Amino acid sequence: MTGKLTWRYRRFVSIAQRVRSSVALRGWRGTLSRISQEFASRPAFDDTLALLPLDVPFEPFELPSSAQPRVSIVIPVHGKLAYTLACLRSIAAAPPSDPFEVIVIDDASPDETADTLARVRGLRLLRNTENLGFVGSCNRGAAEARGEFVVFLNNDTQVTPGWTEELLRCFDLRPNCGIAGSQLVYPDGRLQEAGAWVFADGSAWTIGRFEPRTDPTVRYAREVDYVSGASLAIRCETFAALGGFDARFAPGYYEDTDLAFAARAAGLEVWYVPTSVVIHAEGISSAGAPQNGMKRFQDINLAKFADKWREALTRQPAPGTPLARVAEQRRRGTVLVVDVATPDASRDSGSLRLISMMRLLVDDGWHVVFAPDDGRADDAAIRELGRLGIEVIARPWNDGVPSWLSRNASGLRAAILSRHTVAAQYAPFVRRHAPGAKLIFDTVDLHFLREERGAEQAGSAALSRQASVTREQELKLIAAADTTFVVSEYERSLLARMLPDARVELLSNIHEVHGRTRGHEGRRDLLFVGGFGHPPNADAMRWMADAILPALHRVLPDVRILVAGDVPEGERRTLAAAGLTMLGRVPDLTPLMESALASIAPLRFGAGVKGKINMAMSHGLPVIGTPMAVEGMRLTDGVDVLTAETPDDIVAAYRTLAGDPYRWTLLSERSLAHVEEHFSATAALAALRNAIGRRA
Repeated sequence: MTGKLTWRYRRFVSIAQRVRSSVALRGWRGTLSRISQEFASRPAFDDTLALLPLDVPFEPFELPSSAQPRVSIVIPVHGKLAYTLACLRSIAAAPPSDPFEVIVIDDASPDETADTLARVRGLRLLRNTENLGFVGSCNRGAAEARGEFVVFLNNDTQVTPGWTEELLRCFDLRPNCGIAGSQLVYPDGRLQEAGAWVFADGSAWTIGRFEPRTDPTVRYAREVDYVSGASLAIRCETFAALGGFDARFAPGYYEDTDLAFAARAAGLEVWYVPTSVVIHAEGISSAGAPQNGMKRFQDINLAKFADKWREALTRQPAPGTPLARVAEQRRRGTVLVVDVATPDASRDSGSLRLISMMRLLVDDGWHVVFAPDDGRADDAAIRELGRLGIEVIARPWNDGVPSWLSRNASGLRAAILSRHTVAAQYAPFVRRHAPGAKLIFDTVDLHFLREERGAEQAGSAALSRQASVTREQELKLIAAADTTFVVSEYERSLLARMLPDARVELLSNIHEVHGRTRGHEGRRDLLFVGGFGHPPNADAMRWMADAILPALHRVLPDVRILVAGDVPEGERRTLAAAGLTMLGRVPDLTPLMESALASIAPLRFGAGVKGKINMAMSHGLPVIGTPMAVEGMRLTDGVDVLTAETPDDIVAAYRTLAGDPYRWTLLSERSLAHVEEHFSATAALAALRNAIGRRA
């Protein structure tokens, strides 16, 4: 056959093999979708990516490098000067916030690369006298790196704001992280890679190729078999300890897969980081036909990789294993979590607790899928939860929990349904589609108890009737659930009397102990944290405006009550006119915690554990609260907290804290110790494990 016919025959065989493999991995529906994505008409560039042009005449520019970097960005180059300059300009346009250096290794380029790059200020340029290939150049650059981390970057990439920060954040979030890799996207906007799986024969499958990069299914961090060396972060000491990129894979291909397997053999993890986005013009830096160019080393190095890791590969899935099953084999199972709306840690304590619960599950090896009952999740929420490893299902990507359950029930180990209004809707679907999954009802707090107390406070017969309806529904759900979560010892004791056969676990608020960086001196104001949408908070704000603040001002006219939380505009104006200082939602409460004299929790009804109290105590801020506010939290008046029932009691408590620095400091220290003892992640994880592992 002629050379052209030979090429066509090989191409036909290659395409047929790819189709067969895709059908095995994805099924026919997924394969047809993949084919349509590949051949769909698309613009060459996605305008939303803000790509820098390649055809820009060179003018010297500067990289704001540091002589004492935390991050060393290592870029091997061999020609393709226009791409290298665009890559460097993108770094200059979105420089890392950490001190950094950029090291370019010119691998004996045949063009004017070296002379041109020498004119880029702040760049460390190393020149190879002979071509070492990708592996040799990366190893040389890493040996010269002065940072704690080395980030390998292809020269045919452009970076986006925050790309290194997000890679390094992965190491902060996950102490066992050894390697972190970016989300790689094509210049036309399609996803190129979200990490990769490796099969028992050494072959690999990149996750999500050609899928929309904004799809939440590829926007959550996950542990993978390897990440591409096109944008890969690793500690310098780890890279050295692993021996760098193995020279047997020179000039390139499979060196990143090999490094990932070496890291995993050393007990470290490899993570895909979707919040680190890098645009990659794949193939530019290694152009050529598979049989004739650089890419011929894919097959050559696959054989070397399979031989080197023969024993480890026996634990990998067999070639052709469906992708869904491959993913399932890498984790303990899926846990579905449903709540009324997407959680926002800056909005309410319930959100903070839910996010902490889901993060604990991810860290414990579970695939966590969160679904908001209202179907809404904005880009920021998907990004934030995805950073923690939580997948979000919401419109327009998913048409609801029942539909998701019908497609994904086989891998479901547990469903945590938060609040009775949510649990009543979805519990039947969980039982129908996934009868073997644990059904867990998270009360958040006992709503009927809060409503009964609210009805009594308001003297409302209508509210009392509503409380009776809620009581019936909650108790029915508790009786039917495999496990019910409550947040306070009081509620657990109450349910033990009402439903002695129910399986109830205490899973209270979960707080990191932030500690205290400032003492008593200079503190003055009282701080209230909470949104107006929660009826006990609304009542407390009105009480503070009508009675508590006037009582304070009669003896202490300069004291302010600061209110941090969402309040409707009309109510906000009314409360501000009464003298409260309305701050709105405050994303970071730490400065307020470090300046206020005390946190105030004047709640006259409610139920459950109060997040505002835990939050203040985790910062070492003493709390003045009503007996209702501190109920069920194992707090002792005068030891851990100051309790106050009337406005005059609150004034007296304030004067005690303001006038006695020693007493203030004792309460502050006890606050920190109390959160550590009773509201830690360790206790919450034990409750989660008991619930998910419990047999029905």
